[in-house]
Order: sequence, then C-alpha cells, then structure tokens
Amino acid sequence: MTQYTLYPWQEAQWQQLMHDPARLPHALLLTGEPGIGKRRFAERLAAWYLCEHPDKTIAPCGQCEGCRWHAAGNHPDFRILAPSDPVEEEAEDAKAKRKQPIIGVEDIRDLTDFVNLSAHRKGARVTLVYPAEAMNTAAANAFLKTLEEPPTGAQFILVTHQARRLLPTIRSRCRVLALSTPDTATATAWLEQQGVTDAALHLAHAGGSPLAAQEDADAEWLPLRTSVLDQISAPQTLNVLALAAEIEKSKVDPAKVIEWLQKWTHDLITLGMSGRIRYYPDRTTALGKLAPRASRMLTYVDRLQQAQRLAHHPLNARLVFESLLFDYLAALRGKLTG
Repeated sequence: MTQYTLYPWQEAQWQQLMHDPARLPHALLLTGEPGIGKRRFAERLAAWYLCEHPDKTIAPCGQCEGCRWHAAGNHPDFRILAPSDPVEEEAEDAKAKRKQPIIGVEDIRDLTDFVNLSAHRKGARVTLVYPAEAMNTAAANAFLKTLEEPPTGAQFILVTHQARRLLPTIRSRCRVLALSTPDTATATAWLEQQGVTDAALHLAHAGGSPLAAQEDADAEWLPLRTSVLDQISAPQTLNVLALAAEIEKSKVDPAKVIEWLQKWTHDLITLGMSGRIRYYPDRTTALGKLAPRASRMLTYVDRLQQAQRLAHHPLNARLVFESLLFDYLAALRGKLTG
C-alpha cells in the first residue's frame, strides 16, 4: 500500500468529495474517530493538489515530478503543521516526557510566511494541520486570520480527532467532512488481510477503529493491560499500591492506562444497564459479576475524565493511579462522592 492508496472503507467518501474537484473548498476539516485513517485520506488529497499531470482526474498520478517530490517528503509547496515534541526540546527535563505537544503561535507565524509566498511549482500551496486540536489558543486565533483571508492558491487540510476542541470560528470556515468508522465486517476482513490474529477481538478493544486495532494487536503494553484488567476484575483482592507501582514502572503513557480504565468502566455500566459490552467481550464473565454495581460507577466516570485531561501534565504517575484505583474501589462500594 502506497501513501496514495486509500483504505477500503474510504473509497466511497473519496468519490463523494471529488465528484466536482473544481468546487473543493480552500479549507477542509476531516473529523472522525482515531485510528480510521484520516491522515492517509488527508495525505492523498494533498498529493492530488500537488499532482502536475495535465490529465489528472480524481487521484494523484503518482508519477509526475510533483507527486515524486511529495512522496519523497520534500515538496517545496507542501507543509505539515504538527505539534513540536517537548521531549526533544527539553531532553534534560524528565518531566517533559509527559507534556502534551502543542502547535504554538510561532508555528503559525512561520506558516504565514509560507502561504504568502508564490508557489515554487506554480500550483497550489498545501498545508496539512495534524492534529488540528493541538493548536493552543494563541495559535488558533492566529491561524483563524489566515483562514479568513486565504492567499490565492493556498489550500488547507485540517485533521482532528476532537472537533469540539477547535474554535467554532475555525470550524465554521472549513467544509467539514466526517470520515466514517468502517463496519465490523469490513474492518475485520482488512485486519485479517494484514495478518492480525483474533482480529474481531482487537477491533473491539479499539472501539471499532481498524488502525488502532492493528496497533492493539502488536503493542508492547499488552501484558500490562492484561495485568491491569485481571486485577481490577477482582476488587476484593486488588492491591492498589502494588498495581500503581507496576503501572509506573512500565513507563506506559498514563493516558493509555486511563483509557483502559475508561473502557472497562464503560463496559461495566452498559452491561449493567443495557446488557451490552463494547470493548472487552473477552471479559464478559468478570464484568458480569460486577455489573450489579453499575449504577454506582457514574461518578467514577467523571474522575476518569478529569484524569485524562491532565494525563500529559508532569504529575506523579504512581500517585495518580493510586488515587484512581482507590476511587474505583470506593465507587464499587457506593462510597465515591462527587
């Protein structure tokens, strides 16, 4: 698969977008769940804009000089606006490893210089913003000015996992294309073609997103997740201090571990209230034993959401997970207050 090849579940929406290429907007906002291929879709659109084939239709030719430059990652009329990495910038600061990378106002100022220059190849100047929600407030306001008065030939492709985190004014100046999560059969078939064992189970773990499911199947953190789920499945024997220490020692991103707890709690609540399990069908028995306590867990959902918002701040991971696990036990006993 090349960078120009769409995933099977994207073909219909690509055809829909390109039914009249002359009417493509100057700014397109791609939304959807993480792990469904939004970046691949955006890269193909960027390649199409930069393709120089005189008879191109709805796909980049992949052979012209513009396509070759883009494929090599050095097209002079293409920019990717992405978060800077604080780990590289502040390598001596251990706490920086948990800072959430952002797109700052200086990045936008650099981009403004690019979009206002004449195109080197006499075509479009294309900017891909990924993920768009990484812009901080100052950057978003600066970027808005560029969207409001775009220079001739400037094309913007924004990709977001969380559209509600974008300024409403930015969303209003883009055409929004919500990319669909593929149906289970299509996603499972694709995963099996990639050689993923137990594809349906990994797809469930990933909430239906096939690329996230592929990552799930190959992840180095699988033993830790198994251990976490095993231990919270048996709250009567859960050793909070030992499990929090195990999580900290693993160096797994705290946001990932909080996500496991969120999915577990979601399944516990929905099983107890509606008889459905979304993420952990392989844990049906354990969830079933705890499901009668589902109504007690709603306050715990709020605690997990708060923790997820702070997951990339330089906090003590062990203390965070000790608190979350003690809250989990309190919620199951009906003793967690808001």
